[in-house]
Amino acid sequence: MKIGMIVAMDKELQQLRPLFPEDKVILQKSGIGKVNAAIQAIEMIRQYKPDVIISSGCAGGNGDDINVQDVVVSTQLAYHDVYCGTAIDDSTVYGQVQGLPARFDADPHLLEIARSLSLSTAPIHVHPGLIVTGDWFVDSKDKMREIIGHFPEAKAVDMESAAIAQACYLNKVPFISFRVISDIPLRDTDASMYHDFWNTIAENSFHVTKTFIESL
Repeated sequence: MKIGMIVAMDKELQQLRPLFPEDKVILQKSGIGKVNAAIQAIEMIRQYKPDVIISSGCAGGNGDDINVQDVVVSTQLAYHDVYCGTAIDDSTVYGQVQGLPARFDADPHLLEIARSLSLSTAPIHVHPGLIVTGDWFVDSKDKMREIIGHFPEAKAVDMESAAIAQACYLNKVPFISFRVISDIPLRDTDASMYHDFWNTIAENSFHVTKTFIESL
């Protein structure tokens, strides 16, 4: 199986590169944000024709059961900063690009494998759920409340996953996202959790992604 993996930042690349032989996983950095992520996904698909693509990295978490260093695995993915209005098509919902699904489903087979990881990755907690994506680093409680107002069930908020999911959907490539929770915006005031994550506890945070790939 040819596996492609996309991360946004050098910090994530440095954590993940030692975990995977280069002949086993095509690991590439996209840069931050939806456009960079989508471009990288398309380039990866065209150049390498992977059997699956995985988005990995960190994200802000949401929910009373979510804590820093937990992992959210995408069941679905959506945009939290897209609104196409109702002037042309009143069936289009908030977060949906007209003509595309309101939410992109993770590949069922990949998700089934991901759901089975909870026991093998203890004591790290794995939470299947909705990941929402937008071009906004969430560094305030007000912004997080606005996002969760539209997507109350969201488990994680990032800046790339839904864009990669869209590229994979259009090209019929199985996709799933693994996001390590680096901070909980509704419990923080100045993004200090995020900075503390990288300064003190990021090492070994991507063990779940490694275990998942070894299970494929």
